[in-house]
Formats: sequence, structure tokens, C-alpha cells
Amino acid sequence: MDKIKIIGGNRLEGKIYISGAKNAALPLICASLLTDETITLTNMPALSDIRSMNALLEQMGTQIDSFDDFLDGHETKTYSYRTPKFTSLIAPYDYVRKMRASYYVLGPVLAREGHAELSLPGGCAIGARPMDIHLTSLEQMGAKIEIKNGYVHADINGKLKGAHITFHTASVGATCNILMAATLAEGETIIENAAKEPEIADLIDLLIAMGAQIEGKNTSKLVIQGVDKLHGARHKVIADRIEAGSYAIAAAITNGRIELVNAQASTLRTPLEILKAMGVSVEEGDNSLTIDATNRKLTGQDIMTDYYPGFPTDLQAQFMALMTVSEGASLVTENIWENRFMHVPELMRMGANINVHGHASAIVRGVKQLSGAPVMATDLRASFALILAGLVAEGETIVNRVYHLDRGYEKLDEKLKAVGANVERIKEAE
Repeated sequence: MDKIKIIGGNRLEGKIYISGAKNAALPLICASLLTDETITLTNMPALSDIRSMNALLEQMGTQIDSFDDFLDGHETKTYSYRTPKFTSLIAPYDYVRKMRASYYVLGPVLAREGHAELSLPGGCAIGARPMDIHLTSLEQMGAKIEIKNGYVHADINGKLKGAHITFHTASVGATCNILMAATLAEGETIIENAAKEPEIADLIDLLIAMGAQIEGKNTSKLVIQGVDKLHGARHKVIADRIEAGSYAIAAAITNGRIELVNAQASTLRTPLEILKAMGVSVEEGDNSLTIDATNRKLTGQDIMTDYYPGFPTDLQAQFMALMTVSEGASLVTENIWENRFMHVPELMRMGANINVHGHASAIVRGVKQLSGAPVMATDLRASFALILAGLVAEGETIVNRVYHLDRGYEKLDEKLKAVGANVERIKEAE
């Protein structure tokens, strides 16, 4: 299992290209299942989660081609997807257990074929993430749902029917799944309390390009008029706001200056306001974002995670790492997922002063210096928090379980090296 070795103390300066968003790309890939024509996705990130989703679709009958591409002078990937006929309507356990986002195949396959089977994803390291909203919403649309032997079995007679659905929680996964299913349903579907994340707006843009009729983009109420058939389309994946936010914190924590090329400030308003309040300079360009913490003393700020456009839970761990070396005390409150403070013991091994209260809040008191240590990553975003701590720690930090990072950060070690970090990936023998 690979490791990342970091020698802390270097100030980061330069440019980093922000890759396409993993959390946008995964439902976009599954949207290709709604048509028998070709869907081409550009600015795709080269990540293990993308490879896992591609493998799942290929075993269901999707023909996938990949191409090396260039955007703004940077290497990217383009993929084309075509599913003329399904060879399987089952998303098996061996695929779904590797990645929860596999559940995005449920809505499209059921809507197009009238039957789908999906292994239950279960929980994950940051807590239980149930599918009840997905399943009850599909039942409102006329699906018969049965759970047996660890699988969801979904059937419809004819086509899904439009329905007026109100989510009890603004679930991103359920919004994407029901949105895709509704494009091929009979009649009108209304989704109330829909999630408003930028990745959902990106999915809506692709679906409209495929011929879907959708109103309400960027709002909590989506209105979908079902159509008989969708067609092929070409679409550029939006920039990854979580990757951009993570590298913005890397600039701040090292008192550095980094231009984030392809970053979209409009998707990061709340985190950027926190950085500004801490004393960081944020300069917005047409297609970039420059984070400058040169010679600045940063002061801690309270953060509270919330649904978009609130503070993203996927940046909580990274901001906590920044608070550990900022002046004063900060209160971090996690409102989205339980068990999302598992990075705290690892940061404390490096000298951080953190007190956790229950499962939802932590007090972080800034210290003058962290010290390098061997640490263990517990999930994707916690992994980057440990990388950040290592960048400013005295001495050597070894981050174990790098496979978490490979799920969501493309060429992380190369990007950090390019802006001056002393980072090395250590390959472990199989």
C-alpha cells in the first residue's frame, strides 16, 4: 500500500490546475445509461473512483473509450460512453462495495429498462448513509421495491410515473438519482427540497443537452417533464471545488501564494469568506483564483458545515488542519455526517490541541508548531488534512493509506511538488 512522505516547512508558491470534479463526473457517467447514443465527457479527472464506475458500467454493457486531451494547456481525460443494449441490469456487490456512488445507476437503469438490481451500499468510514430517500421516491413514481439478500430489486410496469416528491433531507445522491429517473418518466415530476450543489447543476446541463426538459436549476424546486427518449451529447465536467478549496488551504497553511487555474470562485463562496476572515488574500480571476497568505498571521474562525451554499462538509477536515496552527481558538461543528472527526487523533499525534465534544463539535486551539509523525488516513478528506498538517510540521510525516487520496485527488504529489512541497510517494511492494 503506497505512502506519502512529507518534509514540512516549505512555503508553497506557483500554479495548480484544478481537475474536473469527481462528485460531478460520477452521476454524469451514469446519465449516459439513459440513452443508447454516445455521451462524451471532457475534463474528466483520472481517479480510482472514475475507474471503478467505468468498470461497473462496462459489466452492464457500456462501451467506453478514453482519450488524452488538453484544456488550458493541461493534460486531461475525455471519455465516451455508449450503451446500445444492456448485458446486465445488476450492480453487483463486488463493484458497489468499492464505491457508494455506484447507486447512481439505479434511477437511469430502472427508467430505461423497467428493472434494476443494486447491491446495498451500506455505510462508510464517516457514518451511515442510507438510501431511504432514493427508494421511497422511486416508489412514489410507481416502482415496486423489494430488498432481499442484500440487494435492492426495483421493477415497474411500463414506465415510471411523474410524482410530486418532497425530500425530508436535501440529499445530493437522491436528487441526482430521482432527477435522472424523472427525465424518462411519464408526465411531470416535481422535486421539493432538492439539493443545490454545483454538481447537480452540472448534471442538469448535461441532461438538457441530451433532450431533457428541466426547470429550476440552482434552486430547491426542480420540475421535470418526462420525454420518450434522450439522445447523445458532449459535456465538459465542472472544476472540482473541493480540490480547489483543499489547495487554497495548502497555500494558507504554508503562508504561500498559489494560483488555482480553472477554479470557480462562485462555487466556494462560504469557504473563501472564512479564509478572508482569517487574514488570507483572495483574488478572483475569470478562470482562476489566487490565494495569498504571504507574511500573514492567520486567526482562527468558527466553521459549521451545512448543505450548499453553506460550508461544505468535504472541507471540514482540511480547515481543521489550518485551525491547528492559526492564532486563537476555533469551534468546528459538523452537521452533515456523524463520525467525521476521525482525523482528530492523527492531528493530535502531530501536536495539535483539539478537544472533541460529542460527535458534532470540536474546539481547536492553535499551536506554534506541529511535529512530523507517522499517521493513518481514515477517509478521503481526512487524508488531505494530514497532508496539510505535514506541509507545516517540523520534520518528516508519513501518511499511510494513500488509496483514500487516489479516490479524489488527481496527481496530488506531482501538483504539490510543482509548487515547492517536499513530497514523495513511496511505492509499497504488492
